[in-house]
Amino acid sequence: MSVKVRFAPSPTGRLHVGNVRTALVNWLFAQNARIGGQGGQFILRIDDTDLARSTPEFEQGIEDDLRWLGLEWDERHNQSKRFDAYHATADRLKAAGRLYPCYETGDELDRRRKVQLSRGLPPIYDRAALSLTEDDKAKLEAEGRRPHWRFKLDGRRVAWEDLARGHAEVDTASMSDPVLIREDGLYLYTLPSVVDDIDMGVTHVIRGEDHVTNTGAQIEIFEALGGPVPSFAHMPLLVDANGDALSKRLGSLSIAQLREEGVEPIAITSHLGRIGTSDPLEVAESIEALGQGFAFSKMGRSPARYDEADLKRLNAQALHAMDYNAAKPRLAALGCDLGEAFWDVVRPNLELFGDVEEMARIVQGPIMPVIEDKAFAEAALEVLPETLGADAWSVWTAAVKERTGAKGKALFMPLRLILTGQSHGPDMASLVPLIGRERIAGRLRGETV
Repeated sequence: MSVKVRFAPSPTGRLHVGNVRTALVNWLFAQNARIGGQGGQFILRIDDTDLARSTPEFEQGIEDDLRWLGLEWDERHNQSKRFDAYHATADRLKAAGRLYPCYETGDELDRRRKVQLSRGLPPIYDRAALSLTEDDKAKLEAEGRRPHWRFKLDGRRVAWEDLARGHAEVDTASMSDPVLIREDGLYLYTLPSVVDDIDMGVTHVIRGEDHVTNTGAQIEIFEALGGPVPSFAHMPLLVDANGDALSKRLGSLSIAQLREEGVEPIAITSHLGRIGTSDPLEVAESIEALGQGFAFSKMGRSPARYDEADLKRLNAQALHAMDYNAAKPRLAALGCDLGEAFWDVVRPNLELFGDVEEMARIVQGPIMPVIEDKAFAEAALEVLPETLGADAWSVWTAAVKERTGAKGKALFMPLRLILTGQSHGPDMASLVPLIGRERIAGRLRGETV
């Protein structure tokens, strides 16, 4: 069977790690299908039916974020261009008696729920609107009321084999008939989603486990429309490192913000693609390789922990593995392309790519040396080798040790502070030839060079 999945974000805000994880898992599943010869396709479907809240800027932001992460799509659609299909489907369901008008206000429904709860009854819609006559409806509309439209559920157990959860069942008799169209005529998510899944040939719906209950109703709508019912996979939700709900912090975890902070896309996709699975939490060679190893059988049932410390570690790991050819254009853009030898020396010390600017300043200057013992610096200058080859650091430090008697940390730390102005950083043996004798001599004299 050819696999076709979709990601359907609303252009009412920027993408955050929660909905990007959904997009990523859909993309990885399609990629895995492509590798397996099942022709996997990934659809980007913009859910912009709420015309008042949707903006072109957010829509463009969604595209930019997905492309930056490497999540290219095979098809792209806007739901705002498909209202004719939704109107036609609504008419079909109305004619079949499956979509019926209701005139209760929000306050009236709330009072009914409170009464039901006080009587020990489940707070579900009582279908009172089904008993309205045409005269009743005309009177309500004459009062200025406009109907919202509910889908009449069968009230049965709906079962499916969930790719992430195993066997799943929902009893739609325990649910309120879902509202598909609001009083103002706005379609809620469910109807356009089902219509589009049918029309676009979606074979698998992959999303968070908070949608499990909705799936029972949606399967009934698929069946009422005579469309093929897709397979479903409901993933555990994200929690933070302490196990608390991540939803309150999602605004601060937008992909745009992570990008601005300098986080690598492969670190984000490796993190989101592997948390909550049996795979080791290591950076992938590529997003394609991440897809090759994807399987729902690796996904656990517990919430997936989103730990920013893990993301930071993966980001550093990605930089440490980046070869010079990949880094070269980015180094040039920062004015830091000092050659392959420089990159190989500094990359093991990078946490963010932007850290390379400070590394380049250490090599090129200016650096204000930190000299705690002027006599030590003068002695080091006196024995500084004339040429700085591959073994210059070991030869020089041996000579400084002999001249000053300093050893261990008392020998190496003062030299690092003088030459780099920092107490930590790249391997000095590799760094010294890059800095060059002239700058080293100047810094030993206390000059800012």
